[in-house]
Amino acid sequence: MILEGTILTGRSFEAIEGRVVVEDGDIVAIEEAAVDSDDIVAPAFVNAHTHIGDSIAKEAGEGLSLEELVAPPDGLKHQLLRDASRDELVAAMERTLSFMEQSGTGAFIEFREGGVEGVRAIRDALTGADLESVILGRETTDAMELADGFGASGANDSEFGAERRATRQAGKLFGIHAGEVDSSDINPALDLDPDFLVHMVHAESLHLERVADSEIPVVVCPRSNIVTDVGRPPVEELADRTTVALGTDNVMLNSPSMFREMEFTAKLYDLSAREVLRMATVNGAEIAGLGGGLIKTGQPARLLVLDGDSDNLSGARNPVRAVVRRADTADVRHVVHSGAE
Repeated sequence: MILEGTILTGRSFEAIEGRVVVEDGDIVAIEEAAVDSDDIVAPAFVNAHTHIGDSIAKEAGEGLSLEELVAPPDGLKHQLLRDASRDELVAAMERTLSFMEQSGTGAFIEFREGGVEGVRAIRDALTGADLESVILGRETTDAMELADGFGASGANDSEFGAERRATRQAGKLFGIHAGEVDSSDINPALDLDPDFLVHMVHAESLHLERVADSEIPVVVCPRSNIVTDVGRPPVEELADRTTVALGTDNVMLNSPSMFREMEFTAKLYDLSAREVLRMATVNGAEIAGLGGGLIKTGQPARLLVLDGDSDNLSGARNPVRAVVRRADTADVRHVVHSGAE
C-alpha cells in the first residue's frame, strides 16, 4: 500500500510532501518526493478513555448531576444498562464503533462496565471492526482476567488494592478515575501506583508534583468535564509534568469524535496544535501499550488519510493546525489499520 500527499511525520509532525509505503501492516518507508495528491496523511487517533456501553443512552439525563448520571450502582447510566437487553447493548456499541472508525480513530481504551459479561459484549461488538481495542474490565477480577486490564471507578468507591495486585501479577493495565468531582480521591489513587489516571480536574500542586515524581500518565476529557460541570482539568500544568492523552469519555454525554475533542482542547488551553495532536495519537498509544501513533519507519501503520482539497480544508496553510482545529469526519477519506495488507 502506498499513500501519497502531505505527510505529518514523527513526534513533531513535520509536514513533508511524499509517500508512505506500508507492507504487512508496518510503515517500511517514508519517501520525500513531489506527488500529485492533496491528501493529508496523519496518524490515526487513539481515544484514550471511552465508555462505549453508554451508546444506548445518548443525551439522556438532561439536568442531572455527574453522580446522578454515572455513579455506580444506581446512576442513570447503570439503570439503563441493566434495563437493556444484551442484543440492544451490542447493536448500539457496534454503531458507535463504526462512527469512531469513520471519524479517524484507530484504537481506543475502554472502561467496560458489566463484569465478565460486559467484556464479552464489547468483544462481540468489535467482531468485524478494524479498530484496535484495549478493554479494561470493571467490577470483578474475573473481568480483568478476561480483558486487557482493570478500569477502576475511583478510590473513594473502593480500595482497589486487590485489583491492582491482580493486574500487576498478570502484567495488565490498571487505570483509575481520579479528581473528577473533587480532590479527595487523588492521593489514594496515586497510592495505588496506577498505570494511568483519568480526569484530574481538581489536581492541586501536591498532586501535580506526585504525578511528575512518579511519571504516571494522565488522560483528560475536557468536553465531558464541561458537560458535567465539574470544572476544567489543568491540562497545561499536567502536560508540563507528565504524558497527557485525550479521551472522549461517556458516549452518553459526548460524540466519540477525536476531531471535536482536539478542537475544543486546542481552543480552550494554551497548547500548540502539535501538543494537542500528540495527546490524540502517540501519547494515547503509549498509555495503551500499543505501537504506532506516529508516522515513522518501523511503526505499525495505523494511519488517517484526509482530503486536503475538501471544501473545509482547501486553502489551509498549516496542515497540523488544520487537522487539530478544523478537520472533521466529512474530511476523512479512509483509515488504514495496522493489519492492512
